[in-house]
Amino acid sequence: MLRFLETNMHSNSGFITIRHPTMLFLLLWLFGSSYLETIKPCLCSQELNVKCIKAERDALLTFKDALTDPSDRLSSWVGDDCCKWRGVGCENRTGHVFKLNLKNPVDEMGSELGGEVNPSLLRLKFLNYLDLSLNDFRGTRIPKFLGSLHSLRYLNLSSSFSGELLPHLGNLSHLRYLDLYGCSLHAGNLQWLSGLSSLKHLNMGGVNLNTMGADWLPAFNMLPSLVELHLHECSLQSIPLALPLVNFTSLSVLDMSSNVFNSSLPHWLFNITSLTKLDLNSNSFHGAIPSEIVNLKFLEDLDLYYNIHMGGQIPRLLGNLCKLKVLDLSVNNFSGEINELVDSFSSCPNNSLVSLNLAQNQVEGNLHDSLGSLSSLQELDISYNQMNGTIPQSIGQLSQLVSLSLTSNSWEGVLTEAHFLNLTRLKNFWIGTTLKKSLRFNVSHGWIPPFHLKSIRLQNCQVGPKFPAWLQSQRDLQHITLSSTGISDIVPGDWISNLSSQIHVLDLSDNQFRGKLPQFLRFTGPEVFIELNSNFLEGPFPLWFCDNCVVLRLDGNLFSGNIPPNLGEIMPNLFSLFLSSNFLNGSIPQSILKLDHLESLALRDNQLSGTLPQIWGNSLGILDLANNSFSGTIPQSMGNLQGLMLLLLSDNHLEGELPSSLQNCTELIMLDLGGNNLSGHIPPWIGENLVDTLMILRLRSNKFSGEIPPQLCGLIYLHILDLAQNNLTGFVPKCLGNLTSLVYDDSSPHYPYTMTNLAEIDIWAHYRKKMMIVAKGTDLEYSSTLDFVNSIDLSQNHLNGGIPRQITSLTALGTLNLSMNHLTGSIPEKIGNLRWLETLDLSNNSLSGPIPQSISSLTSLAHFNLSHNNLVGRIPSGNQLQTLDDSSIYEGNPLLCGVPLPKKCPGDDTSNGKTPTDAGTDGDGDDEKDSEMLWFYVGIGPGFAVGFWVVCGTLLVKKTWRYAYFQLVDDIRDWITLLIALKVAALRRKFGFEQN
Repeated sequence: MLRFLETNMHSNSGFITIRHPTMLFLLLWLFGSSYLETIKPCLCSQELNVKCIKAERDALLTFKDALTDPSDRLSSWVGDDCCKWRGVGCENRTGHVFKLNLKNPVDEMGSELGGEVNPSLLRLKFLNYLDLSLNDFRGTRIPKFLGSLHSLRYLNLSSSFSGELLPHLGNLSHLRYLDLYGCSLHAGNLQWLSGLSSLKHLNMGGVNLNTMGADWLPAFNMLPSLVELHLHECSLQSIPLALPLVNFTSLSVLDMSSNVFNSSLPHWLFNITSLTKLDLNSNSFHGAIPSEIVNLKFLEDLDLYYNIHMGGQIPRLLGNLCKLKVLDLSVNNFSGEINELVDSFSSCPNNSLVSLNLAQNQVEGNLHDSLGSLSSLQELDISYNQMNGTIPQSIGQLSQLVSLSLTSNSWEGVLTEAHFLNLTRLKNFWIGTTLKKSLRFNVSHGWIPPFHLKSIRLQNCQVGPKFPAWLQSQRDLQHITLSSTGISDIVPGDWISNLSSQIHVLDLSDNQFRGKLPQFLRFTGPEVFIELNSNFLEGPFPLWFCDNCVVLRLDGNLFSGNIPPNLGEIMPNLFSLFLSSNFLNGSIPQSILKLDHLESLALRDNQLSGTLPQIWGNSLGILDLANNSFSGTIPQSMGNLQGLMLLLLSDNHLEGELPSSLQNCTELIMLDLGGNNLSGHIPPWIGENLVDTLMILRLRSNKFSGEIPPQLCGLIYLHILDLAQNNLTGFVPKCLGNLTSLVYDDSSPHYPYTMTNLAEIDIWAHYRKKMMIVAKGTDLEYSSTLDFVNSIDLSQNHLNGGIPRQITSLTALGTLNLSMNHLTGSIPEKIGNLRWLETLDLSNNSLSGPIPQSISSLTSLAHFNLSHNNLVGRIPSGNQLQTLDDSSIYEGNPLLCGVPLPKKCPGDDTSNGKTPTDAGTDGDGDDEKDSEMLWFYVGIGPGFAVGFWVVCGTLLVKKTWRYAYFQLVDDIRDWITLLIALKVAALRRKFGFEQN
């Protein structure tokens, strides 16, 4: 063949000439066969039947043997051909293992691999892709030998390992992708990062770097090829404000969210001009957005969410970032008008803004028609701001809009069909106003919206009185909130029935819905919230089957009859159950108390009866059974509720002593057992075991006896103490002055909880506790303002002794009621220190002495009663006391005098009906003036006598002085006589001249 080729081919000037046609055919056949053999592995690799190399297969089997595999994910790891095993990738031509992907699928919980990562992987010399993420090598460090897999390009160990992050990974110089997110790792040194010279993607989210100080930044700055850097939740506290040289100039994505930075935005950030995404959310950055941000001309996503100290005017220059698609400035303190920002974005030739979120700031002003120019906008959230005025119809031009949230502003005016004209893609629509019913829907009865919503939230808007027909046309709804919308109509049962399989939230609260609910419904959506409270719904309790119901609120309606005994079975995953303020009777079904996840149970203000159950689930945090007809004793088993925060059993018929097991409930914040027949001593353990949590202790209207235990004074967070209407004896404890939560002082402790921040705790999110507090002379109901009530009420007991002066140090006290006891002694002189006191009732005791003048300093007094004591002297006046002119305040004190009593005090001016008190002086001033007048009259007689005898006595004794004195008198008489004669002569001449 070679000789044939040589004789039929010759070269001329570098070109080959084929002399024979047969030769041409032969060459084409040879080259074609060779080409097909070459491309065959690419086109038909399955026909090669390439098997893995035995040594590498054995290495994989050794690796497998060291693992735990609870779900048998590696069941395919059998046979000779490891290239067909799950998660194993081989080179098509050589059979070498180059890829090992053992990532645990997110949707297969419980299938995580565990055990040991065997170093047999080192035998896989060509391995360049390794993914062990989302597995459970719990308590295991990242194996050192991984740093010897020099061929690795991709390494994902996220959410799998823990311990210290050692520098051996720095040997992987070819690595391009490293993901350590979610590992429980910590690092004290990052110098090894400099060895990863090829790294483009680095995710160290969740790795604890708090020991690095400010040295973390130079370590990452040594990676010149880095394109993405993720440092989410790394506990970073310090960030340098300056960086001499920015080295990672290829950086496109920078995520430093959820750290603890507390500074202004560092200026070096704005030198990374390649950035397309900057995520700094959930930090403590403060100050304004620097003008240098315009340097980031490629920026598409800016997230500054939840940096609550960032503020100032929203910079108009953000509109110069014409590539910006996502802008999130929510939950900060930015101010100014949104229209300036909208106008600046509108000036971009092709504005591409997709998402604008300014929620929970201080943005104000009206919305202008220019909003309609943001034609690419898909998400707009300006909720919880200070905006007002009407909503422009131009919002209906945003044809790409998917989510619109305008809730909690001061909107007014009317919404019509024109506002929704082109919103064909709208899926989420939330709107509400802080001005109740100032915003009204006015659409025609037959209007069919152009959108198909998944979520609607209308609050404080006037939608009713009829249930809107256009809303019933929405068949895709999963979230329905129509709260306080003025609807007075029958609940659309058929509509709810049709949606029950997909509903996630059904909130029709605070309306006037009436009639009966559908008796049988089945909700199948995930985590269903049903809130129908505060309406006029009636009839028997509905039997709704809902395996995934989390919250059920039917309180504040007219439901009657028994609670279904199988309620806990048809709603097995209830988290919160609120049935208060209805007409329910019977007992508490045992099936409810067996619910594993129930944390809130509120059945107050019903007609429930019987004894309290003996079996209680141990997850309850709120138990409110107040104002029913329960009898018997409080069961010892209630002490098993160790996570209980609210125990409210007031106004029932409970008796007996407090069970000692309740001292195990060490998380109690409110303990209200008032209005029962409980007896025995108040147990000291209340002040010993609940010292760090208890805020409200209300035991009034029972039969407790004995002394007030001094241990209660150790409750450092107590701000309501109500022990009134019992049979308590002994003294008022002096140590009450140690209740530091009732003192306005920078050094006093803060409450561990308030009703405001309790709302951030899940079990409080749908509950507003109401409590009756005796203040200002009457029963007052408090709910959301309960944490501002500071009260001590020990009235209607048998306490004796004096009022301890230490109580005057409680400068935050709002109510002090010690009436109807047997107290003696005087009112503390410094009672005026209680400057925030609104109620002071010391009536019906045996107090004596004068009323302290400092009492006039109580400028907040609204209810004041000192009647039926033995007080003496003038009633002080001035300030707030001038308005408390009811004489009954002081009656029963026969030795008191002065306004407003008809009895005058000694020295009062009775001739014109006015006294010094009437003239506006205080009591002490009147007493001082009376004393001055007395001394004036006492001194005038001796003064006259002394003056008389000094002059006349001298004239009688000294003869020459007497002659001179009478001579002077004669001269003065002659001078006066002459002066008169001259004056008369002059007048005569004058009149005589005039007559002529």
